[in-house]
Amino acid sequence: MSTELQLPRAARTFVSFVALLRANGFAVAPEQTTAFLAAIALLGPRKLEDIKQSALATLAPPPERRATFDRLFDLHFRGSEAIEHADGEDDETVRLQDEGRGDEEPLLSDDANESGLTASRTEALVERRFAQLSTTDALRRLAREAPRRLPRRRGHRRMRARRGPFADLRRTLRDSVRSDGEILRLGHMKRRQRPRKILLLIDVSGSMKGRTEENMKLAHALVQAAPNVEVFTFGTRLTRVTRALRLKRREQALSAAAHLVSDWDGGTRIGDALQAFLAVPRFGGYARGAAVVILSDGLERGEPDALRDAIAKLSRRAWRLSWLTPLATGPGFRPQTEALVAIERFVDDLVDGGSSASIVAHVLALGRRAA
Repeated sequence: MSTELQLPRAARTFVSFVALLRANGFAVAPEQTTAFLAAIALLGPRKLEDIKQSALATLAPPPERRATFDRLFDLHFRGSEAIEHADGEDDETVRLQDEGRGDEEPLLSDDANESGLTASRTEALVERRFAQLSTTDALRRLAREAPRRLPRRRGHRRMRARRGPFADLRRTLRDSVRSDGEILRLGHMKRRQRPRKILLLIDVSGSMKGRTEENMKLAHALVQAAPNVEVFTFGTRLTRVTRALRLKRREQALSAAAHLVSDWDGGTRIGDALQAFLAVPRFGGYARGAAVVILSDGLERGEPDALRDAIAKLSRRAWRLSWLTPLATGPGFRPQTEALVAIERFVDDLVDGGSSASIVAHVLALGRRAA
């Protein structure tokens, strides 16, 4: 008669952290888990830093994935507080309005946004929770076809080719040795194709709260399927959520993003958000030569001039600028709102963004389009 060994309660937290690493693609052997527990028992531990050093010494994460390892450690042992105030990281949230702004709006902006059909300027700081829903067919299609259908650009490095504008002298001379110095065939080279940067800007204001959850799931699928993807949310604040969406498991990634963004379902200040994006050099560099996709209904409560100027600057930096709005319900859509009319001549595409299928179809079709 055999008795099943029970894991001590004190060790369950550390073993579950190892399981979290494995779920996010880290290779951890059972011997490393045992060494991790032994190192913790040896150090005490007296503080959380001792646990982290034990994990680094025994679990040995690869250097190129150290940032993901640190994020998972903070998420597991420190919770949401570490996500909001990470040590040594740049502030990636830009506030778009000062205290006391929005005097013409109701004090309780939640009352103005219950239906999700009106735009508000008032800032509402709330926490959002995402439901655990199954992956839709559109997201599966995005994950399957993105590596070969997303837009690409010519890189600076060269590669061998049957035809190309450059001569491969090294290969030509090496082949000539086999034919006693005679050049029978001239080798060619061409420039390598590299994935083009993609910048995704998601409106999380009250008027878009019906699409916010699906848009965030789509953003996570895009970040997982392709390199060089940057994701920002905007409402009354501008927040970079790329690091959170790099977590492999969707529930953990959306949970981390939910703690980073504090202006869910709040006011709408699209022009100020884009102006703040361009004002930060590190952020503005993400748009240079990139395929920029904006998911917003365009119900702006700020000045249309600020939005028009920001879109004009963004279009000059981007390779292609697309605005996807749920208001574009058909091929003959013509913008009616003042904001969309002001930016129509600066965007390359003003198309339907009311469903995940239409957004995925447009993103996958970008590879066949020109600047």
